Amino acid sequence: MKNLEPRPVWAIFDEITGVPRPSKHEEAVVAWLEEFARRHGLEHRTDAVGNVVIRKPASSGMEDRPTVVLQNHVDMVCERDAGACNAAGEPFDFARDGIVTHITPDGEWVQARGTTLGADNGMGMALALALLIDPEAVHPPLEALFTVDEETGLTGAFNLEAGMISGNYLINLDSEDEGEVFIGCAGGVDSLAYFDYVPEPVPVGLEFFEIAVTGLLGGHSGDDIEKGRGNSNKILDRVLWAGLSGLDLRLATIDGGNLRNAIPREARAVVGVAKERAAELTRLVERLDADIQGELAHSDPGVRIALSPHKGGAVNIIDADTVRRLVNALMGLPNGVQAMSHAVPGLVETSSNLASVKLEEGRIVVTTSQRSSVESAKWAAAHAVEAVFTLAGARVEHSEGYPGWAPNPESHLLEVTKEAYRELFGTEIKVRAIHAGLECGLFLEKYPRLDMISTGPTILGAHSPNERLRIDTVAKTWKLLIEILRRIK
Repeated sequence: MKNLEPRPVWAIFDEITGVPRPSKHEEAVVAWLEEFARRHGLEHRTDAVGNVVIRKPASSGMEDRPTVVLQNHVDMVCERDAGACNAAGEPFDFARDGIVTHITPDGEWVQARGTTLGADNGMGMALALALLIDPEAVHPPLEALFTVDEETGLTGAFNLEAGMISGNYLINLDSEDEGEVFIGCAGGVDSLAYFDYVPEPVPVGLEFFEIAVTGLLGGHSGDDIEKGRGNSNKILDRVLWAGLSGLDLRLATIDGGNLRNAIPREARAVVGVAKERAAELTRLVERLDADIQGELAHSDPGVRIALSPHKGGAVNIIDADTVRRLVNALMGLPNGVQAMSHAVPGLVETSSNLASVKLEEGRIVVTTSQRSSVESAKWAAAHAVEAVFTLAGARVEHSEGYPGWAPNPESHLLEVTKEAYRELFGTEIKVRAIHAGLECGLFLEKYPRLDMISTGPTILGAHSPNERLRIDTVAKTWKLLIEILRRIK
């Protein structure tokens, strides 16, 4: 990978992939950034939550130009396939291991082996850092800002200390479609439901099975929500709902999804049925497996629902009343695209994602994520989720949420970007808003003067082990950044 062009960018990205950086555990990458600044004689500052800014003076003749902020987040989504290993062949641990990368056989992509790659947002970091140390780049004063915990709470952007940046222009490098520039994004809020339950002893005569939903593509709960991919939690609940109504199914455990901002790929439940009805459960799962495969044949063809004997049996089961309320709530819960934008054709306006269902001692926790480019619609979606859970007798909490970023079609930085792209590549860059969340809305609240865009190389499958980075788009993004910085006045 270090031999790819532009070499300084890929060499830095290679270093970054070797540094563990799970959300909320970014100490190693923060220390690495501080050492990078010291190594290259650059001024830097780290605030109380771990955000880092590295500054570089303007190149000769550009001292009178306005300061430009190059912004990225340092954390990565940590998703892996079962059986994923580190470079030594041991079970992969995101808290300890570097990402194992490879170039695909067609030579077009860089991908990780069995885990997320972390190109979101590691390649943006590499582009910014390479610009800071490029002796030939012509640029105004630069501030490279690296924020923590973007993926699970936007903690860094929420708590950015005053005075960390001074620029009037900000280029966010957290977008994933080369040839497109983003000037707006959705806001979001998480809604959590808590079902308290009573563990009960297992009745005599039950036989236990595991129901497993696997093979789904998953993906980013904002950027991929309109692709019609399956949600493992919703699929599993269809099986449970049918089993409750037809087979007097009993539930021992349930576990689906992991991350609030990822479409869940897998879900499992351990259930019990009377021994004489085990064959009916087998037929039920086979029928629903066929149904779901047919429904998702074009959007998520790898989906499978499997039933297998659960050898460990069960010590306790969840009380029947809680299971009934949970399963009915999950069946009725809004999920997927809720509304398309009339202001921006093709843009998802509002969506909801049933992200995870987790069994804890004495309670079941359901996490959902709502997004919208319209603030009132965002909260309306969250309240619709709350209403379903309230009817089911659950306790509901909402996160603080984060604001969207309203598009500014009159942006000077946008005009510079459009002109630079046209002259470099002989075609027009597409101007878009994105349904995914970016930190730009929070920066705009703290620094209302900011003129911002977001761009980046092409990344597919972000937030899943299918994440891959298109090699040739990195060089194009690099050239575009250099040209934008040269033109800003």
